[in-house]
Amino acid sequence: MKEKRTLGQQLIFILLVVLAALFIFPVLFVLMNSFKGKLYISDAPFALPTGEMFAHLENYTLGIENTGFFAAFGWSAFITVGSTLVIILCTSMTAWYITRVKGRLTSALYYMFVFSMVVPFQMVMFTMSKLADMLHLNHPVGMIVLYLGFGAGLSVFMFCGFVKSIPYEIEESAMIDGCNPLQTFFSIVMPILKPTAITVAILNAMWIWNDYLLPYLVIGVSTPYKTIPVAVQYLMGSYGAKDYGSLMALLVLSIVPIIIFYLACQKYIIEGVVAGAVKG
Repeated sequence: MKEKRTLGQQLIFILLVVLAALFIFPVLFVLMNSFKGKLYISDAPFALPTGEMFAHLENYTLGIENTGFFAAFGWSAFITVGSTLVIILCTSMTAWYITRVKGRLTSALYYMFVFSMVVPFQMVMFTMSKLADMLHLNHPVGMIVLYLGFGAGLSVFMFCGFVKSIPYEIEESAMIDGCNPLQTFFSIVMPILKPTAITVAILNAMWIWNDYLLPYLVIGVSTPYKTIPVAVQYLMGSYGAKDYGSLMALLVLSIVPIIIFYLACQKYIIEGVVAGAVKG
């Protein structure tokens, strides 16, 4: 039995190594080709950027100049950080209220949030874009409101699962000591919710930072509020013209911040997901 377990563990390890290589390879492929001349990317996509193929930082400088990358980076950062903070604040308070106040209204709200998780974006995107134009939400602050709506379902679901695992006696003790509901939430509940809050932040930040369709539909390409995915799309050009060198370079610049953020916080993901799956 011990030998079978050891063999099974070895097979699982080999499988995980293969999967890791498959996931890492596209990132290395983009990084490698970001340092090649654009003519060599099509001719020798898998070759190392050596000799005359090596373009130094030319792709990066051209991509930044042609797309206004730093402005797009700033708007992407503003929308991502703002949306993530608003989602964490609003959904954690909503989940706490839904979990602690039992009733038909809170039950209906909970199932509405859960139902929103299974509704595909393509089903509502045209109605949403029309409504966003009517309400004048086609700007970065309006994008934060829209992302709050689309990110609330999963976030409320995860927070509700974690709140159910918090002993109610802790909150009762705070109220006996004179805390009002807001003081109880921010002083007692929110610090306990930290693992789930970080998990929610990671999941939403990665989604919002890399999202192309929603900013494209709401903000568009002819405004100064372009996000990084929309700005990168500019390099695709028309009539089949594509600057692959600059495109690869900007893809590298766009994924570096979110990778750093993920690596800094990834240890909380499993803890937060497991805690959010607790049933009360």
